[in-house]
This record gives sequence, C-alpha cells and structure tokens, in this order.
Amino acid sequence: MSSAAVSPAARLRDLKPDWLNNPKVWRTEILAGLVVALALIPEAISFSIIAGVDPAVGLFASFTMAVTISVVGGRRAMISAATGAVALVIAPVNREHGLGYLVATVILAGVFQIVLGAVGVAKLMRFVPRSVMTGFVNALAIMIFMAQVPEMHDVPWPVYPLIIGGLALMVFFPKVTKVIPAPLVSIVILTVITVAAGIAVPTVGDKGELPSSLPVPGLPDVPFTLDTLTTVAPYALAMALVGLMESLMTAKLVDDITDTHSSKTRESIGQGIANIVTGFFGGMGGCAMIGQTMINVKVSGARTRVSTFLAGSFLMVLCIAFGPVVSDIPMAALVAVMVMVAFGTFDWHSIAPKTLKRMPAGEIAVMVITVIVVVATDNLAIGVVVGSVTAMVIFAKRVAHLADVTAVTDPDDTTVVYRVTGELFFASSNDLVGQFNYAGDPEKVVIDLSDAHIWDASSVAALDAIETKYAQRGKSVEIIGLNDPSADLHGKLTGELAGSH
Repeated sequence: MSSAAVSPAARLRDLKPDWLNNPKVWRTEILAGLVVALALIPEAISFSIIAGVDPAVGLFASFTMAVTISVVGGRRAMISAATGAVALVIAPVNREHGLGYLVATVILAGVFQIVLGAVGVAKLMRFVPRSVMTGFVNALAIMIFMAQVPEMHDVPWPVYPLIIGGLALMVFFPKVTKVIPAPLVSIVILTVITVAAGIAVPTVGDKGELPSSLPVPGLPDVPFTLDTLTTVAPYALAMALVGLMESLMTAKLVDDITDTHSSKTRESIGQGIANIVTGFFGGMGGCAMIGQTMINVKVSGARTRVSTFLAGSFLMVLCIAFGPVVSDIPMAALVAVMVMVAFGTFDWHSIAPKTLKRMPAGEIAVMVITVIVVVATDNLAIGVVVGSVTAMVIFAKRVAHLADVTAVTDPDDTTVVYRVTGELFFASSNDLVGQFNYAGDPEKVVIDLSDAHIWDASSVAALDAIETKYAQRGKSVEIIGLNDPSADLHGKLTGELAGSH
C-alpha cells in the first residue's frame, strides 16, 4: 500500500470539525441546550396564548423549528422557535378561520421565505446602518425586560426574594466555576427551594398543560382551493417578512458577538424549510429568538449547531418525560434568567455620556427613533424599517449639500467653465439648476463633471434643464469629463426626460 493512500476512517476523521473531539465543547453545548430548553417552555406557552392556540402547538413549533434550523440554517448556535412577533401576525387567522388555516399560513410563509432567500433578500441587510442595529439591540433588551414585568405584578411576596436570589446566583456563581452555566444552577436551586419548602408561587405548570406525546405529521385541515390561498396569502407574506427580518438581524448580532461570518441567504432559505416542516407537524411557526439566542451564545458560550439541536430535543424530552418536574419550576427562576439576559443584551456603551458627546446628532436620533418605534409597536421589524428609512433621509440630506459648483471665465470673455464636484442624485441635483448665471454668462458654457458622479435620472433631468435654459437665451452648453458609468446613464436618458424636472 502506497504512503499516499488514506484509509476511509482517517479521511472521515479529517473531515470532522476539531470540536467534535473536545469534551469541553461538548459539555458547553449540552448544558447550553438544556438551559435554553428550560427557558423556551414558558415562552412557547405564552406565545401560544397570544396566537390563541393550545400550548402544545407552540411547544411543538419550538421543537421542530430548533431541530430543523440546526441542520439547514446559516448561523450556527442561533435559536429559532415559536416567537411573539410571528404569533401576533398569525393570531387573526386562527381567530377568524381556525387552526387549519393557521397551519396552512405557516407552510405558505415558509415557501415565501425560501423564494425571498433565493432571490437575495438577505443582501438588503447591508443597508441597515450601525445606529439602527444599536437601536434594535437596545429595544430588544427593553422588550425582553418588559415581557417579565407581568410575572412580577400581582404575585405572592416570595416571588421577589426568589428573583433577587436568582440574579445573585447568576452574578456570583461564575466566579466559583464556569463549568456549569449559572442560569441552570439558578433554575435548579430555586426549584429545589420552592418545592422543598412548599412555597406557593406561580410555576411553569400554571402557564398551561405540557404535551405528553410527540407531534404527528399531517396536512392542514383546509380545503385546497384558490379561496383558501387568497385567504392565507397576505398573512403568510407578513409572517415571512417579519420572520426573516428578525432572523437576519439576530444572525448579524451573533456574527458581531462571535466575530464570525454566517450565510444570510442560507439562513433565509433555512427559516423557510423550518417553517414548512413545522407546519406539517401542526406547529404555529416561528423565527430566530433573540432572548434565547443570547442565553445560548452570550451567557452559556455555545458556538455550534449542537446546542440548537439539543435545545429543541431537550424541550420535547423535558415536556414528555419530565413534565411533572418541569411544571414545578417557579416562574421567578426563569424571570431572573431573562432579566439577566436583558441586562447583558443592552449596549450600555451606546448611552455612555462619553459616546453621546462624540456621536453625530443624526446617528443618536436614528438609534432613539428605532428604540421608540420598536417598543411602541412591539414589533422589531417595523422599528428596523423606520430606523433605516430615517437614517437614509438624514444621509441624503447630508450628502445633498456636497455638490459644489465653481465658475471660471476665460480671458476673452467668450467661454465660461463650470466645475461641478460631488455626488449628483435626486437630492443634490435639485439645487444644481439654480447655481448657474443664465443671463450673464457668455455664449459658450462648459460644464466640467470630472469630479462628479451622476447617480440617477433626476440628475440627468437637471442637466437637461440647464441646457434648455441656456438654449432659450441662444447659448450653447458642452458637458465634459463624465466618467464611464455617468456617461452611459447620461447618454441613455438625456433628451428623454422632458417634463420630468
């Protein structure tokens, strides 16, 4: 046998990622998956209530979403499950038409997400400015905290010391050891205390009954007609867009935290596949969950697909095999975990006086507007869109004044050369027409665009208007110095835009 020959076993070993042979990584991923699964249970039940469906529908959705996305998703260690944003969008379908139509909506939304992913909607993420991203993160932290407030209102007094004790454990336990995630330790200790002492506080079991068997695949109980399609399509498209927006923003956030890159196109298509699978298993659909992802990535230190897969798997195991035990977990323990997540998610540096002094006023305004809109609408997608549009308006206003015109008349007083510098687009070209001396200029006018760039039809229309104004006075205009893209656009549109300016 030649030395070049490699055994199949050795080849397989080379293909395996390094972490597969690392027990420390396995321990981190397994424990992270367990913590996330525990935190998912009350959230999934809460979102089921928002959507108006049985708790099992939300729990099944969280199971199938997490397990499927762990295989087909583009961002490792990100958690996808049933979410509040999706629940709000599809709640009217269930209320007006029933569960069958809701499931059909989820499947169609998955198809839309695959199509949107394939046509490159993920590339739009590059247009989300950093100030919007910061506002998104801060709004998210506020929303995670606000979601815990009802669990602290009108409850027995022992809930408050339990929450404080849970927070203390998560702050100080990592100083002792980081081998076991502090949130898991906190949940276990608080559960043992409440059960052993017989303390009557709200528990996970109070949220709803846990399922006792695995979901069974099947088709949605709806007539397969055009009427059904037209009924569910608007909701499905809204769910697809909200789900993708939340998932891609979360993926970008995890990229920044882990300093790694992920495929946003694969993530978009993966979300679609996960929702289709979830629909066929009778789930309510979902998208990336930022709170749980933060627990997984930031708090527990998970970095691979294993934690995502195990979060979904443990969720079903906990519900089916350990239902009575899980039902006894005090909500105070999970509230403490989520408060800690909210505190860790907020970008405190962004509101530090030192940062605010250096940051341009426009960027601060965009961040604040994003936060206000997200918190006011309870919808991350709307906040991101409004924040991005605000940032673009501020940018356009700032760039609009960068087009500058200077004039030089030749010694014979027969020609004037106007030198235009800057970016010519719809905002800056509006001011361009008024910067020429039509009555006082000599017969020949040269417009030098060597240091300018034409971006759109508005700029070509402005140049045509300038030529027309000079022509009305019997004067000729020559445009010189166009770079290739500008010359191409000008050549195609000049003279074709009459009445557009």
